Amino acid sequence: MRRGALALGALIALALPGSATARARFDTRVLALVPTPGFPAMAYAAPTGRIYEGTYDNPLGSSVPGRVLEYDGDGSLLRSWTIAGENLSGTQGVQVGTSDAQGRLLLLDKSPPRVLLLDPRTGEQTTFASFPAAATPNYAAWAPDGALYVTDYGEAIIWRIPPGGGTPQPWLTDPQLNGAPFGTTGIVLMADRRTFMIGIQSEAGASAGNPSTGRLFTVTMGADGKPGPLRQLWESGPAEGPDGFAIARSGAVYVALLVANQIAVIGPDGHERERFPSSSYGGANGSSVPFDSPSSVRFLGTDVIVANQSYFTGTAGHQAILDVETGEPGLPEYIPPAAGTVTPAGHAKHRARKHRRRKRRRHRRVR
Repeated sequence: MRRGALALGALIALALPGSATARARFDTRVLALVPTPGFPAMAYAAPTGRIYEGTYDNPLGSSVPGRVLEYDGDGSLLRSWTIAGENLSGTQGVQVGTSDAQGRLLLLDKSPPRVLLLDPRTGEQTTFASFPAAATPNYAAWAPDGALYVTDYGEAIIWRIPPGGGTPQPWLTDPQLNGAPFGTTGIVLMADRRTFMIGIQSEAGASAGNPSTGRLFTVTMGADGKPGPLRQLWESGPAEGPDGFAIARSGAVYVALLVANQIAVIGPDGHERERFPSSSYGGANGSSVPFDSPSSVRFLGTDVIVANQSYFTGTAGHQAILDVETGEPGLPEYIPPAAGTVTPAGHAKHRARKHRRRKRRRHRRVR
């Protein structure tokens, strides 16, 4: 009887969800290889569970327009869209920065520098904002009022795009963000919904410190919408190239190190907790594709989805989307109800007039 009970217990344990398939921390799997034109720079995990990847610029040049690829959670390629209106000068590339309240994708295009809306239901592409020629839109995050904040890889600027789109305006400029020649990288709205975390890859333009180290900063938005002072949270090692990052519910920050070929884990207090893999530059992660210029990290459940760009070597077999188990859930992306949408003034006035007419008719009937 005891043997039978033990066997029954083992069968029940195997039947429990996740009991036989639990993944170890930092278990890494290849979700998908990215087809031509390749060079994936940011894998976006949408609230729907779909994963979107844009093809970014080839450092050797290319005449092929950028593409946006849609994958399911298992890594199957479902659809793709070719970006219209790009300047095919060899520096073109697109990243999927976020999505809006209607489920449309916000695309950060490099040439010309602009933000596009892509509706996955119809494939329609529309311009949300256009930047000055010197800008390089890099990462994006929403604020509660529906404004979009965009980092600039070419300049030490955080841009603000008004709710509903329009002309970007510099929101934050600071010498500490001057990476010379690099500007700002990742940006995430933190749990208080008032503070942004911002990254830079190097500090070459700063007046103090090691010019080859990257940083994470926080900046809190005041009641007037203006930025407060920059506060440094963390500094990388020399020539490691911190790029995109994601925040866990615990407050831990997972940072892609583009040059060191690692993921760094930073505590909420700014102290570095661990690295994966533990040794720099080799990139061995236990999967068939090593880290090779990992450039972005986004949470999908307890996994982080990593874009493996292979920027320096251009190895097609390394240009992939990787799935890394962290063992902890991510902070959900904040997408406010006003994200991407605004009621045109004329339409609002028309609705107000109709409301007043209905009110007058009801008043006459009552009398």
